[in-house]
Amino acid sequence: MNDFFTEKPVRGFLQTIDDFFKTPFPVSAGFDVETIESGKEHIITAALPGVKRDQIHLNITGNYITISIENNELETVENDQNQVYRRSFIRQHSSRTISLPHAVNEKLVKASYRDGLLQIRIPQEKGKVIEIED
Repeated sequence: MNDFFTEKPVRGFLQTIDDFFKTPFPVSAGFDVETIESGKEHIITAALPGVKRDQIHLNITGNYITISIENNELETVENDQNQVYRRSFIRQHSSRTISLPHAVNEKLVKASYRDGLLQIRIPQEKGKVIEIED
């Protein structure tokens, strides 16, 4: 009876169920973003624990900033004789778009990533004031 649970295909099926319950809610479900406006700048903070710096992409279009995370992994599982019996490609993608009240000058934006915390600083620019004539 024990051989029934340790041989293919039952063993592979049971392993798949175990893998599902180890990570039932993957990173692609979303991430928290906080936006703070000080007198001089907008500060956008995103909590991204476990994400590598090269998986983060920032895109600026007009007055929108999009934070994207993309993770592509190839997972290979081998048995005791180093024979591959399962390969899977994992692709996770998540993004958030933040709207700001003015157009963003991408040359002035500064971003840093430390200890799973992404921080984007955008200086506030003063628009031109137009006087109304009598």
